[in-house]
Amino acid sequence: MNRTDLLEVLAGGESSRVEFKRDDVQPGRLAAEIAALLNHEGGFVLLGVEDDGNVSGMTRSAKQAEEWLMQLARDHLQPPVVPTWEIVEPEDGVAVGVVTVPATAPDKPYKVKQGSHWVTKVRVGTTTRDATREEEQRLYQQSGGLRYGLKPVPGTSVADLDERRLRDYFARIRLDKDTPSAGSNSWRRLLRNLELATEADAETYATVDGMLLFGSNTGRFLPQCGIRAVCFVGSEPDYATRADESIKGALVPLCSGDGSLIETGVVERALDFVRRNTDVTALLEDGRRSEQRDYPERAVREIVVNALVHRDYSILGTDVLLSIFDDRLEVQSPGNLPNTVDVEGIRAGVRYARNQVVMSIMRDYGYVEGLGMGIRRQVIPAMSAHNGTEPELVEEEHRFTVRLWK
Repeated sequence: MNRTDLLEVLAGGESSRVEFKRDDVQPGRLAAEIAALLNHEGGFVLLGVEDDGNVSGMTRSAKQAEEWLMQLARDHLQPPVVPTWEIVEPEDGVAVGVVTVPATAPDKPYKVKQGSHWVTKVRVGTTTRDATREEEQRLYQQSGGLRYGLKPVPGTSVADLDERRLRDYFARIRLDKDTPSAGSNSWRRLLRNLELATEADAETYATVDGMLLFGSNTGRFLPQCGIRAVCFVGSEPDYATRADESIKGALVPLCSGDGSLIETGVVERALDFVRRNTDVTALLEDGRRSEQRDYPERAVREIVVNALVHRDYSILGTDVLLSIFDDRLEVQSPGNLPNTVDVEGIRAGVRYARNQVVMSIMRDYGYVEGLGMGIRRQVIPAMSAHNGTEPELVEEEHRFTVRLWK
C-alpha cells in the first residue's frame, strides 16, 4: 500500500473490510479484528488511527511493532497466521502500521483466544462479534472442514426416505440386482454406506443429503430445501406477481422400470414453472416454422440444477429463488461460493462440489456432468446461440445469482 492508497482508505472510513486502531490496542482486541477479517473477505487494520479517522501515528518503532504483531498473531490466533505488515506515512514524520488481511483464507474459521477458550469472530458491518453456531458451521464448510450434508436430520429415520425412489435408484440407475428389504439391518447399512443415513445416539437418522435427494416429506424436516419460484410483473421485484409457487420435495424423480416418469422431482417442477410463465415465439427459417422460447431450456435447467446442487444448505430460512421478469430470468442461490472459487473460475470451468453426495447422485441421474463445466459448456453456448448474450454471474454476500437476459 502506498501513500495514495492509504489516504483513500482513511477517507472512506471504517467498513466491513477496514478497521482503525490506536497502536496501544490490547493484543487480544487486535487479534479479534484480524480473525474477523480472515473469516470475512479480508481487508485492512490500520494501527495509529483513531476511530474517527484522525491519524495519531505509531508510538512504537517499526521493528518493535512488527515483532509485537508477529508474536500476537502466533499466540492469540488459531490457526496461527503470518500477517502482511508495512509502515506507510500519510504525511511526513507520521507513520501508520498497515496489517493486510487476505481475502481468501484457507483455514476458516479463525479463532481468537479469550481467557482459556478459543472463540470464532465474524465481521458484521463495522463491528466484530462472536460467531453464532450457524455462522461457525458455514465457515467450517467453506474451508472443507465440515460436510453439512452428512449431518443427521433430527426427528427422522430411514423410513422418512422414499423407498420407491430409493429402489428406482438402486435398480434402474445403479443396476443393482439384489436390494435388501426395507427396515432390515442390511438396508440401513446400505443407506449408511451411501451417506444417505447416519448413526447418532444409537439411532439411525436420514442425513441432510439423504432427505434432499430422496426425502418423502422434505419440506417438513428441511424447510430450506426447495425453490421459491416467482414471476413478477415488470422488470423489478414487486408485490404484484403473475405467479408465486413454493416447490418442495425430493430432488430426484420417480420413474418406472422402463424409465417413464411417475412423479417429478424439484428440477422438473421448476422447469415446468418456467415453461408456464414464459412465452414461445414462432419463427420462420428457410421456409420452415420453428418455435423459440424466451430462454433456452438447457441453460435454465443447468442454472437451476447448479443452484440446488451447490447451494449452502446450512443457511436456514431461505430457498433457492427463481425469478422471472419481463427482461430476464434469475436464479439466486443462498451462500457464498465455496473457498477458492470465484466468478471467473466458474466461467472457466473450475471443478468444485460443496455437497458431494448430492453432486454424485445427481450426476448418476444425468443432471450434472460433475466436471464443473456446466456454465461453460451448456449455459454460455446456449445463450450465445439464442440471442448473443452471456449469462451474468454475480457474487454478493451470502448469495450467488445467475441472470439470463431475454
